[in-house]
Amino acid sequence: MSETIQLRIPGPTPLPEAVREATGRQMINHRGPEFARILSETVAGVRALLQTTHDVLLLSCSGSGGMEAAVVNLCSPGDEVIAAHAGVFGERFAAIADAYGLTIHHVSAPDGEALDPARIGEAFAAHPRAKTLFLTHNESSTGVTHDLRAIAETAHHHGALIAADCITSTAALNVPLDEWGIDVAVSASQKAWMAPPGLAMVAVSPRAWERTQTAALPRFYFDFAKYREAQAKGQTPATPTLPTLTGLHRALQMLIAEGLPAIIARHRAAAETCRADIGDLAERELRLFADPAHASDTITAVALPEGMDAARLLARLRDEYGVILAGGLGRQAGTIIRIGHLGHVTAADMDAVGAALRAVLETSPPGPLSFAAGQRRGGATSGR
Repeated sequence: MSETIQLRIPGPTPLPEAVREATGRQMINHRGPEFARILSETVAGVRALLQTTHDVLLLSCSGSGGMEAAVVNLCSPGDEVIAAHAGVFGERFAAIADAYGLTIHHVSAPDGEALDPARIGEAFAAHPRAKTLFLTHNESSTGVTHDLRAIAETAHHHGALIAADCITSTAALNVPLDEWGIDVAVSASQKAWMAPPGLAMVAVSPRAWERTQTAALPRFYFDFAKYREAQAKGQTPATPTLPTLTGLHRALQMLIAEGLPAIIARHRAAAETCRADIGDLAERELRLFADPAHASDTITAVALPEGMDAARLLARLRDEYGVILAGGLGRQAGTIIRIGHLGHVTAADMDAVGAALRAVLETSPPGPLSFAAGQRRGGATSGR
C-alpha cells in the first residue's frame, strides 16, 4: 500500500498538521477563562465564515445532532412541515421530523437532480398550515448543490421558516446566511472546517429565536436557549469536546488568514479539476452523476458502468495507491463512487486522485471490474 494516504471522502476530511497538534494539547478547565477565550474566538470565527451576525451555537455532537436540534427547537407536536429532499441526507432530515411525530409533506427530486423551488412553493400553497421547511443544501450522497437562496425566498414568501443542513457547503462554498435569510443553518466540524468530528455549529436567526418561544417538542440536551445562555458566560451547558474545539479554533485561524474568497476559489478549482479528470475517463464509461448545472464544488459523484464492482475499485485505490474514496449510499450503493474535495484540499490533490483512478482502470483486465461469482455490490454507511 502507498505510504501516502489521500483521504478523499466527504468527511471526515484530512487535518492540517497545525490542527492535529492543537487537538493533542493538554486538557483545560472548561469552566475557566482560557476556555472562555477559545470558545469566544471560535464562535466569532465560525460566524465570520457563515457571513452572519446572528447567534452561532456550538453543540458537542455530530451534524445529525444539529439537524435534530433544529427540529425540536422549531416545532411543536402535530405540526405540519415541508421536507424537501433529493438524496440520503435530505431524507434524514425528514426521518428526524418523522421520529418526533410531525406531519410531513414531501417534495423530492430524482437522485442527481436539484430541487425545484417552484415545486416547494406549490407544496406550501397546498399545505398552508406548514410553516417550517427542512432541507439539505449540498447533498453529499449525490454531489448536488440546491439553490438555497431561491428556496429560502420561496419559504419566506409563504410565511415559513427554513432550516438547512449546510454541513458540506459552509466554509467551502459561498453561503451568506443573513443575505439569503436562512433561519437555522447546521454545519459540522469534520467537513470543510478542517477539524475533527465532534462539534455541530448551528446559526439561529431572530425569526427562529421567536419560534423557539412557542415550540413545544421535548428537548433537553439540544435546547438552543441553554446553549445561548451558557455561551454568554463563556461556557457550554455540558462538558464539550475539548480536542475538537481546540482543533477547530486553530483551523479557523488558518481559514480566516486565507480569506473566504480564496477558500471558495480553491474549492471551485479542486472541483473543476476533479470533474475534468473524470471527463478524461469517458472511454472507461465513467460519467459524472450530478446534473452539471448543479454539481457540487465539495463532492463529486461518479456513475460507474453496469457490471463494474464499486467495492473492488475502491479497495484497489486504497490498497495500491493510498487513495480512499467513498461508495454510494442508499439507492446508489454499488452504482456510484464519491470523491470529497472539501477542507484541506487543492486542485493538485484532485489530479493525484484522477491519476490513481486512471491507473487502476488501465491495469484492469479488458472491460469493467466485474463481479466475482456470487459477489454482491457493496454499499457504505452514511456519515454526518
